[in-house]
Amino acid sequence: MTKEEKALEIIDRLKKEYPDADCTLEYNQAWKLLVSVRLAAQCTDARVNVVVQDLYAKFPDVDALAEADVKEIEEIVRPCGLGASKARDISACMKILKEKYNGNVPDDFDALLELPGVGRKSANLIMGDVFGKPAIVTDTHCIRLVNRMGLVDQIKEPKKVEMALWKIIPPEEGNDFCHRLVEHGRAVCTARTKPYCDKCCLSDICDKNGVE
Repeated sequence: MTKEEKALEIIDRLKKEYPDADCTLEYNQAWKLLVSVRLAAQCTDARVNVVVQDLYAKFPDVDALAEADVKEIEEIVRPCGLGASKARDISACMKILKEKYNGNVPDDFDALLELPGVGRKSANLIMGDVFGKPAIVTDTHCIRLVNRMGLVDQIKEPKKVEMALWKIIPPEEGNDFCHRLVEHGRAVCTARTKPYCDKCCLSDICDKNGVE
């Protein structure tokens, strides 16, 4: 089985296993996902979803966050860790959205990468989830799982994993595939315990199959 064939089979099986997989960060506007993605660095999505409620209650739109004192932002987002740097990035990012994009999030990958605190993972998430464009989000779950499965060969650097996956994952499947990897990584192919290979829908085609 080639990597391309294996990728298609894995996509098909994960679709059946996790038909409703979606982004676990809660948002109803593009700029809110931008904020949440920055806060999610080294923090759980569940905690971010709680913290942003207080943030948006005080600063309900791009203009309000752009004009907010960075210290006030930091005070609210501190539970997510790295409060000072995250607050600075969020403040600077909202200022750019206000001044350059009329309060909107740009739908261009390179423009997203120019925003403070936005890397390839965040830009891909926004391109896929907000704008419905081809995207591959190489978070820790994705990197761990595609290495175990044998879709990439011992590649740990996020950008290199992304580039390798672009070659074998159909563009229209990339975003949902990565969301399903998160679900599978949390429920079955875990990081902090031995993977539950006995209940994995991919066990017969996975390179690792319980061998670490």
